[in-house]
Formats: sequence, structure tokens, C-alpha cells
Amino acid sequence: MEYKLKRIKRRRVIPGFPLSMGITLAMVSMIVLIPMASIIICASDLSLQEFIQIVTAKDVVSGYVVSFSCALIAAIINCIFGVILAWVLVRYEFPGKRFLDGLIELPFALPTAVAGISLTALYSDQGWIGGIFAKFGIKIAYTKVGITIAMIFIGIPFVVRAIQPVLEKFDPQYEEAASMLGANGSRTFFRVIFPEILPAMLTGFGLALARGIGEYGSVVFIAGNIPYKTQIAPLLIMSKLEQLKYTDATAIALVMLVVSFLILLLLNIIQVHATKRTT
Repeated sequence: MEYKLKRIKRRRVIPGFPLSMGITLAMVSMIVLIPMASIIICASDLSLQEFIQIVTAKDVVSGYVVSFSCALIAAIINCIFGVILAWVLVRYEFPGKRFLDGLIELPFALPTAVAGISLTALYSDQGWIGGIFAKFGIKIAYTKVGITIAMIFIGIPFVVRAIQPVLEKFDPQYEEAASMLGANGSRTFFRVIFPEILPAMLTGFGLALARGIGEYGSVVFIAGNIPYKTQIAPLLIMSKLEQLKYTDATAIALVMLVVSFLILLLLNIIQVHATKRTT
């Protein structure tokens, strides 16, 4: 009897560890490691002086600044409004809730080029929203503001979907206990609820930031591609590829890869510390 129980416990739904690990490593290598390694190998054809000269060119540095600064601002805004959206979807019942919940994932399904054209038409000086601001001398499309809006659009689902499950599992009794102890609404949120959703929010922030940094299709149309003003780094990579300057494009891509990796690594470290503090 004991032998049969041991066999039942050892039985696994998926294949054993060696086969599962082999499949995992093979998929990760083909999809992630090998493409990333190819960037490093291609960039190694350049000397150190040539590499530095390419990645520190004035237009390239300007592209880095535009991409990273707009992505950072968009990710911060997404964290603020992502918490609000997740809170509304979890804590309230209202007509059209399922429809609104489905709309959150629209940026995932919508082709980025379609999103870029739609946002450009909407926020241009002749658009519905852009035309209103244009009357007051405020330009949205073809500025960093427009780039940030596009990055907010493609990044908001990451934050909402990261926070939503945490709020669904959060026990309302903790809020009731805080209220009974005399804490007001804001104190209850920042002392009881916010520490619980912070790790999830950091995860959403990191994903939204990474997506914004590497986004091309939805940003390139509304950016206007004005040199030294609204040129994004992915556009510079595409320009180098069109000019058959593959090593230049690879060098720029390598810098973005390293910086993005360091940002995600830093956020993961912060997330681990935040998780330890709440457990």
C-alpha cells in the first residue's frame, strides 16, 4: 500500500525534470539567449573606439534621452492610474465592467502601427483632442508629450494586470481593522494596502518601462521624428539598417539592451526587498 502511495506521489502531470529542463533551456536559448548573443557578436566586429564613437554620436545620445525619459515618465503615470483602474475593477460593480476590463488588454491585441496612426490622428492639431489644445497654443503630436502618451497607451495593461490579482486576494478585514483603530482612508491605503501591492506595482512598472523603451510602431508616427527633439532610439536603429550600417545598428541596440537589463535587474532587486518587508 505504501509503495503504491509513493508511486502516486511521484507521478507528475508534465514530463520529468531532465526532459522538462532540457525543453526549457532549448526554448530559452533559441528565443532569448542566441538572439541576444548575436547582437554582442556582431558588435564585437567594431573596435572600442569605433563603438564609443557610434553610441556617443549626438543624434544617438539624443535618441537615448528621448526614449528613456519618455518611457520613465509614462511608466510612472501608468503606476498611478494603473492602481486606480485596478481598484475600480476589483472593488466596484457597475454596468459595463466586463467591457471596461476587456478594453484594458486592447493595446496587447491592437497592432502597434494601428495604435500609432490612431493616436496621431487624435492628438494632431486637426484631431479631436489635439485641435482643442492647439487653440491654446499647446502642441501634443510630434512632441515628447505625444511620445509619452503613446507609451502610456501601450504600457497601462502591464500595471493593471499586475496589481489586479493582488487586490482580488487582499482580505478586506485588514481595512476594517485599520478603520476600527482610527485610521482614515488615506492612512489605511498607504499603511495597509500599498505595501501589499508595491511588489506587483514594481513588476508592472518594470514591464511598462521596458516596453516603452523598445516601442517603435505606436510611437514612430506620433513622434514626428524631428532630429535631436523627437527621434527615438529604435528609429535610429531602423535608419541604420536601411542605410545597410548593420554594425552601427547593432552597437546602438547593444547599449539599449544593456541599459534595459540593468534597469530590470535593479527593479527586481527592489521588488525582492519590498516583498521581504511585507512578509
